[in-house]
Amino acid sequence: METTELKLRERIKELTCLYEVSSIISNTDIDSLETSLTAILVSIKKAFQFPSATEISVVYKDVNYATGVLNDQLTISSKIQLFNQPKGELTASLTSNKSSFLKEEKQLIDSIALKMSSLLERIEIKENEKSLRRQIEHTDRLNILGEITAGIAHELNTPLTNILGFSELLQENFPEKSDFHTDLDKIIKNAIYSREVVKKLMFFSCKMPQEWQIADIKPTLKSAIDLLKPSLRKKEINCVLDIEDHLVLKADVLQITQVIFNLVMNAIYFTPVNGTIKIKAYKTKTNIIIKVIDEGIGFNKNTKTKLFEPFFSTKPVGEGSGLGLSVVHGIIASHKGKITANNNPHQGATFKIKLPATF
Repeated sequence: METTELKLRERIKELTCLYEVSSIISNTDIDSLETSLTAILVSIKKAFQFPSATEISVVYKDVNYATGVLNDQLTISSKIQLFNQPKGELTASLTSNKSSFLKEEKQLIDSIALKMSSLLERIEIKENEKSLRRQIEHTDRLNILGEITAGIAHELNTPLTNILGFSELLQENFPEKSDFHTDLDKIIKNAIYSREVVKKLMFFSCKMPQEWQIADIKPTLKSAIDLLKPSLRKKEINCVLDIEDHLVLKADVLQITQVIFNLVMNAIYFTPVNGTIKIKAYKTKTNIIIKVIDEGIGFNKNTKTKLFEPFFSTKPVGEGSGLGLSVVHGIIASHKGKITANNNPHQGATFKIKLPATF
């Protein structure tokens, strides 16, 4: 009679646990996942025959939640699978060697592991959807900015050309060392600077005419680095090249040179004195990959989402126009390629360019 009553009591605990877990899972979203997983573990612990001598843990990706310290000698566990791939484990442990698990407790662990697998699959799908939505929004924002900057560039180009042309004509009427000549020289220099900004805006919006050709870009990469050797020497930065042969693609070689120039200049700015910049370029089956790896400060989540937007810069005021990376993005997009930026595991950042190869 006592055994039957004990079995019934344990069965009620298991059913209560399954009900609680189902309720927790149904109310779980991305933001409450950690709290929900902890609550599920507590619920499982209460359902076991000896709750005070039982500890429960779940390992999922890089996360590990537990109700206490587990005894590795006496455990039962069940795999957590996402999309038919093992991604974690639900484990119960008895801290006392005098006890043992019931057959029903292993069944409970298996059942809840299935429920947790479904929950984590749902969360991962939502995370992927959220990430994709952010990417689409970012792309849309860049496209809108591209249209706006194209319009700005077009409207500014004509008056700047007139200012520059008439200032140069007017300057010829004054002696070289006169105040008028000096003031007009300042106007001319600022007009030239403004014209370069307009040119960058046009690069970002892909409105600059391109000269396409089939070319091996290995010499292009090397010539871009050669242009920057004085800057590298000035800051005593070592530049390591790891470039494969026969990197053939259809491209505007001058624009690809500008891309590498901008990225390496950016790397030089943020890499400390005596640091190292690495340039890697290699082929895959369908693409050419170019990586610029620096030893700078990297970037946080906020700056990463704005990196390629025009006029956004992490440099102090006066040290950058905020157009360099937006120009790079525009050029790569016009070449049907993709550029991404990520922090390195220990220090600095890596800009990765993927361009369609020509075979």
